[in-house]
Parts: sequence; structure tokens; C-alpha cells
Amino acid sequence: MALPLALFMVLLLSIVGASLMFVSRAETVSSHNYRLMTQARYGAEAGVHAAANFLVSPAYQALAPGSASDSLANYNTTVSPVTVASTGAPVTLSTSGTTTSTYPLSAVRSAFATAASGTLQVQNAPVQYTAVATLMSMQQIADSFSGQPVLLQRWAISATGAIAGARHAEVQVVSTLERQSRPIYAYAAYAVDNGCAALSFSGGATTNSYDSAAPLHNGIPVLTASDGNVGTNGNITEVGATTAVNGSLSTPRTGVGACTDSNVTAATLSGGAVITQGVVQLSQRIDFPVPPQPSPLPPTTAQGFTQNGGCPAGVSYCVAISNGARITPPSATSTITLGNVTTNGSSEVHLNAGTYIVNSITMNGNSKIVIDSGPVVINVAGVGQTTPLTITGQGLVNTTFRPTDLQFIYGGTGQIKLAGGDNSAALIYAPVASAAISGGADLYGAIVVNKLTETGGAAIHYDTRLKTSAMTAGNHTLSAFSWTTY
Repeated sequence: MALPLALFMVLLLSIVGASLMFVSRAETVSSHNYRLMTQARYGAEAGVHAAANFLVSPAYQALAPGSASDSLANYNTTVSPVTVASTGAPVTLSTSGTTTSTYPLSAVRSAFATAASGTLQVQNAPVQYTAVATLMSMQQIADSFSGQPVLLQRWAISATGAIAGARHAEVQVVSTLERQSRPIYAYAAYAVDNGCAALSFSGGATTNSYDSAAPLHNGIPVLTASDGNVGTNGNITEVGATTAVNGSLSTPRTGVGACTDSNVTAATLSGGAVITQGVVQLSQRIDFPVPPQPSPLPPTTAQGFTQNGGCPAGVSYCVAISNGARITPPSATSTITLGNVTTNGSSEVHLNAGTYIVNSITMNGNSKIVIDSGPVVINVAGVGQTTPLTITGQGLVNTTFRPTDLQFIYGGTGQIKLAGGDNSAALIYAPVASAAISGGADLYGAIVVNKLTETGGAAIHYDTRLKTSAMTAGNHTLSAFSWTTY
């Protein structure tokens, strides 16, 4: 009896031992498989980013559809995915042996094949990655800032990461790369700076909104205490019980409280200041292209307008009027070049539609700049000027209250000053300059600067019509990540 019992116990223990060995081996194999899968996924993600980096690179943009090298006529953009006009095949770029590149331009096919394939070392495991990009949609828009055509594309990118060997691992990652249009003036004010007090409001400074297409009431727009949204890549600092952003704040920063260089918060509010519609966290900073200097540069000679002085020497298409002068370009596309312009006393300078290239503008006394017809686009060079744009006196008179009728564009780092005037309807685009709005000045429109200070009861009234006009291309974004193992 003892012998069979002993044999049975040995058999039982052998079965338990074998089971433990199989469990241990299964755990080891499972852990190994997970490691291989993770390494392969990292390789696939590298393939997605390599393809995306190529598609957003200046090298590809120089050869993209619509350029001198590649006509838009080569593509059928009325379907999704976009097809090659001559063959009807979906437009693809590929480094995979199972998918053929059909992109019409051979230089792009070759460059993509080099850029979007390779080897990624993940914990000493070489992962081979390949990528395929399919053009899902494409359109060309006119950039409202530069007037130049801008290409908007949406690509579906599929990349595979593979580890060869006895235990083969393969993972596919799929993502979407797209670039959408966005309004240049999506906010009443946007400060590009990413530090503290990029937006600084105090002394009863406010924002709100209006609709420039709505009827005027007693000659001025009807204001709404909402939608006066502001944005910044950094922090807004507000002080005072009557200081209010009647809208939201958009920023990639988070938190409300004290701001320091090492801890840039979204908002610093004190003394009862408010942001009525809360804080919206941006997924990334918003960058604005810096306008190029006018070419050729305007002269730096002084050109002063006075009440009885008529037209200064050298000003084209100018006639004297009872209180100053009127400039009427031959067409809305004509360019007028001026130097350092000053308006003095109670003078009036009337402008009609056209492009005006000036070195600087300084308004004094009770002078006015009156917009008779728009759009009036004023490109400021600012050579040798610390304050290339000073709007005071009775300010800018744009009785239509359509801010697109008067646009100031400045690419320098000087300061812009606005003070006084009740009918200043305009757009100001100066992404590397600082600006100060004070003294009860009212700006109907929007402003984009590096830093903005608003004090003394100044107000920015945002035209909600700007949300669907003055469009430009937004940043490229990667989204909709998914992955599959094989």
C-alpha cells in the first residue's frame, strides 16, 4: 500500500511541477510578446511622425500642388480620397512594398521614400518602419493676410513597425494629418507672447462684441456683453472691479493665480476683475506669421498734414479739401507710398480704397483719419521709429464700423499707441510689436500683437463677422490615432 501511495504522490507532484513550468513559460512568453508589440508600436509611431514631418516640411511645400512644379489640374479634388486626374487612382505616397506610390510628381515620391522609412532602435531591438500616406482632401484658399494662395490638405497616414526574427512582431498605427483654415482675427485681442501679463487689462478696460452687418443705433453699433473673447500664448493679468473680459480666455496655459517666469498661469485676476465666459485651454500655442517689410521701403521724409496745408509734397493722388486733404488711388489695388506721416491741429486726412505703404503715422491734437471707402490697407515699415503708429486726437473715423475697411499691418518690434476717438473701427496686425490702448479709446474690430496693455476705460469691441472672414491657414495637426497588431 505504501509503494502505490508514494508513486501516486510523485505523479501528483510531477503534474503540479509541470503545470508550474507551463504557467511560468506562458508568463514569460506573454511578457516577451508584450515587449515586442510595444517596440513594434513605437516603430510604427516613428513611421507616422516621419511621414508627417515630410508632409509639413518646406521641401514638400515648395513642390506641393499649386506650386510651379505641380499644377492643381493634375488632381481631382471633388472626391475623397483625392485621385490622379489622368488615371483616377487615389493619390498615395508609399514606402511599403505592398502599396504603390501614385503621386504625380516623381521628386516627391523619391523624397517620401527616403524620409518615411527607416530603423528605430528600441531597447537594442531594431524596428523597421514603413509608411503610406493617402491624400483624402485638398483645397486652395487665398490667405487674407498676404493675398497669396495657401494649400489645405488632409492626409490619412498608415505606418507599420516590424521586428523580424523567430518571434515576428508587427503593429500598424493609423493617424490623420490635416491643416484647416482659421480666421486671422478669431479673438478681440490675441497676444502672441508666452509669458506673464502678455495681456494686461486694468482701470476699467473691457471687451465685448457687436455685429457690423446689423443696423446702427444713433450712428453706432449695438454692443453685446459677450463674445469679446481674448487669447494669448501666455497669461492675462486683470486688475480692478470694473475691468472685464466679456467673453472667454483661450490659452495653452492652465490655472488661475499668481504668475511667475517659472510658473506661467492662464490668468491672474485681482480687485474684482472677471472673465465672464471662462478659460479655454488650447491644445497648442497659436503662431502668427510675421509680415515682411514693404519692398521697396518707403521714404523716411516727414510729411505733415495740417488743417489748411493741403497735400504735402510727394503725396500722389492727393487733393486739398477744406479741412485737410483727400487721397484717392486709381483703384483698390493701387499702392500709395508715404514717409513719416503726421496729422496736426484739427486736420482731416480722407483715404479711399487702396494699399498705403508708410514709414510711420503720428496723430496729434484733434486730427482725424477718415475712411471714405474701403478696404484701406496700411503697411507700416517703421524704419528708425520706436513708436511707428500713434492714433490720438479724434482718431480713426470709419462710419461703416466694418473693421475690414481699415487694416494696419506692421512686422516690426516697435510700439503701437491708441488713445481717444470714438469711431476707431479697424484691424491691427502686428504679431511682434507691443500695443497700448488707453484714455477711453474704443477699438471696433480686433488686434493681434505680441503684448497688449489696455487701461483707462479703453474697450475693444469685437466684430463677430470676423469669425467667418479674413481667413488664413491654421497649424498642421495630427489626430485620430489608432493601432492594430498582427
